[in-house]
Amino acid sequence: MKILSLLLRFPHCYFPRRTSFTNFHFTSRAVFMCSESLKSVHPCCTKWIRSSNGLRRNLCQQAPPDHQIEALSDREQRLVDRLYSGLIEGHRACLAEAITLVESTQSRKKKVAQVLLQKVLSYHREQEKLNQGKPLAFRVGLSGPPGAGKSTFIERFGKMLTERKYKVSVLAVDPSSSTSGGSLLGDKTRMTELSRDMNAYIRPSPTRGTLGGVTRTTNEAILLCEGGGYNVVLVETVGVGQSEFAVADMVDMFILLLPPAGGDELQGIKRGIIEMADLVAVNKADGDLVVPARRIQAEYVSAMKLLRKRSKVWRPKVMRISAKTGEGISDMWDKMTEFRDVMLRSGELIAKRRKQQKVWMWNLIQENMLEHFRSHLAVKDKIPLLEEKVLSGVLSPGLAADLLLKAFKDGL
Repeated sequence: MKILSLLLRFPHCYFPRRTSFTNFHFTSRAVFMCSESLKSVHPCCTKWIRSSNGLRRNLCQQAPPDHQIEALSDREQRLVDRLYSGLIEGHRACLAEAITLVESTQSRKKKVAQVLLQKVLSYHREQEKLNQGKPLAFRVGLSGPPGAGKSTFIERFGKMLTERKYKVSVLAVDPSSSTSGGSLLGDKTRMTELSRDMNAYIRPSPTRGTLGGVTRTTNEAILLCEGGGYNVVLVETVGVGQSEFAVADMVDMFILLLPPAGGDELQGIKRGIIEMADLVAVNKADGDLVVPARRIQAEYVSAMKLLRKRSKVWRPKVMRISAKTGEGISDMWDKMTEFRDVMLRSGELIAKRRKQQKVWMWNLIQENMLEHFRSHLAVKDKIPLLEEKVLSGVLSPGLAADLLLKAFKDGL
């Protein structure tokens, strides 16, 4: 480290005077990064740098072309290397640890997680090139009201896929309490058979107040699962209502699961979650519920004809299934693969994925901007005072919001 500090304090003693330092980016006194190889470095200095493999990584790292990532410590770099190598080798423990890292809200762990995600993303792009540009995994979102049988369906459906040699990942999102902040995370307990299957991975995650039926990091978790070799990724949302369909912006196919007593035909033409579905499945079509399930299926088939088409090549289907008996599950998978093949041939699937990345980027910007607003020095101390005035009726909520936004703008 003494040699390094001398290099940083007196660079012209070790480098020729004609050496250009415009490409060098000094992040700190302990780390320096350069975007090109040190071609004009003094020979003895070059020899010293090359002789130390451990220090060379810290001395000269090639900066990413589009953005600069803060340098990691040796311990953090070892963590990233271990998780990355374990992930691409298919170790479920490394996948679980990687998702935990991505879900962390600590600022330093967020930076480490972004470095890991960049490595996984590069590996993912290389694998897609080897696969002739086709997606490596089929992303499926599953939503529906509480009690529709989502967890039971996933267990039956997932076991069928693993028996057909697929690797299935299930990201089950559980609602967080608005009073205590806790979450039951009980979806995994319903999938006892699938959780013991070595070709399946189930990850329950709390929403932590995120709206739309998914978590803040569901998109990143999908990417990690695909990097771990899982070729079918199922995202089970919380029991959602008519307007909560954020999962549709991160999957290839959006499936709506409904119970037999799902309302009248008017529910089928209401805008919202219905028109986002690529496939509607009426579950629990067994026993005494077969007749109500047939009636609901017929009503939704007629109602879906009135909705505006979202795809030029696919019209949403309505099916009847029973997760309890397994009836219709295999036919449902055939419809799903038909959807994937049709969308791939038309090019709509690739275009949809690209659009989703843009949408999710802006969602994260909105969320992080709110956090930045709350913690900004110009408004941090004013928030409790203005909240108190709003509670006492002295200020209207709109005026208080305008005052905070003005203080934030003036403090930039």
